[in-house]
Amino acid sequence: MPQKIISPSLLAANFGKLDEACQIINNSEAEWLHIDVMDGVFVPNISFGFPVMEAVRKASTKPLDVHLMIVHPEKYVERFVDAGAFSVGFHLEAVEDPRPILKLIRDKGAKTCLTINPDIPVELLYPYLEEIDMALLMSVFAGYGGQKFIPETYQKLDALRNEIDKRNLSTLIQIDGGVNTANAPELFKRGADSLVAGSAVFSAEDPIKTIKMMKE
Repeated sequence: MPQKIISPSLLAANFGKLDEACQIINNSEAEWLHIDVMDGVFVPNISFGFPVMEAVRKASTKPLDVHLMIVHPEKYVERFVDAGAFSVGFHLEAVEDPRPILKLIRDKGAKTCLTINPDIPVELLYPYLEEIDMALLMSVFAGYGGQKFIPETYQKLDALRNEIDKRNLSTLIQIDGGVNTANAPELFKRGADSLVAGSAVFSAEDPIKTIKMMKE
């Protein structure tokens, strides 16, 4: 039975008030806090690194769900776990072989997540489903917040849910990009376990109520 986990993306918060943003999420029904790490190479944007991550870890009572949009994630995954990551995800298209990196994450005691952009066939995730805790389907192209949800994501979600269920696996499915109160119910209905929501939460008049609505 799919879960209903909301993981608000801190990338959409006011960076001048990160402590306040963390407190809002602490007081909400969100299960995780999503941390988008960008290097300006794999994606054309740069976000935050270890010092900010460590500060957020202290301010947040929620597990930190870290999404690495970087080249050479193998160089940094251990440091991100040390900085407080409960789960570390990286892009399949950023590496030649994800398996050694997945092992690094597991050996550090964190959950593993493998991610693909919208232009990557979902079938490329299938060989790794037994080895990961979560598969992340990007429903926008990684690198910028505030993009519109790509409708073709529904078909990829259906295919991935079917494959996981067919193999009787417990691998979670996460959707990231353009998630809001309008499409969250359909995504959960089709078998998503976790939704990453940035602008929809942090630009809302009432973020706590918005998170609650997404879960209903």
